[in-house]
Amino acid sequence: YLDIPLQHGSPAVLKRMARPAATEKTLDRLKSWREVCKNLAIRSTFIVGYPGENEEEFEELLTFLKEAELDRVGCFKYSPVAGAAANSLPNQVPENIKEERFHRLMELQREISRKKLSRKIGLTETILIDEINGHAAVGRTQGDSPDIDGVVHFENQQGLAPGVFTEAEIVNADKYDLWARQL
Repeated sequence: YLDIPLQHGSPAVLKRMARPAATEKTLDRLKSWREVCKNLAIRSTFIVGYPGENEEEFEELLTFLKEAELDRVGCFKYSPVAGAAANSLPNQVPENIKEERFHRLMELQREISRKKLSRKIGLTETILIDEINGHAAVGRTQGDSPDIDGVVHFENQQGLAPGVFTEAEIVNADKYDLWARQL
């Protein structure tokens, strides 16, 4: 599980943020990491509405996300922070555009996540159980950070308890969560 602060997919926006701007190299790096570690889960957080971000740059971010196929993505709308140099940058993005871009990015990521999780159906995963609710249990895979990422649901669990690891077959998936059957 890697949490990498990528922040944007447009080289121009990254440059304005004073961040490394080689998105092609980032995509190559992600690919090589996945070749080394097949079960690698990669998470990142992105900013929409950074001063000067135009529609073309935002589209570059969406294209980057499609190519990167990150497992987990968070997004927030840029807002001024006391003393930040970005506060004085020209072309501040209006709130309504930030909001619209936020929703577009998250909708794209939901679809990417749904596709990636559906590929897990039929696979066996080791699940750490976090809670028991009657006959149901909730846990997480090694690629799920607690209270941030998705969960794994069990119905008709037997003999599970919080803190226990169990082997399970993934039987269903949605955009964020998995459903599993104990083995």
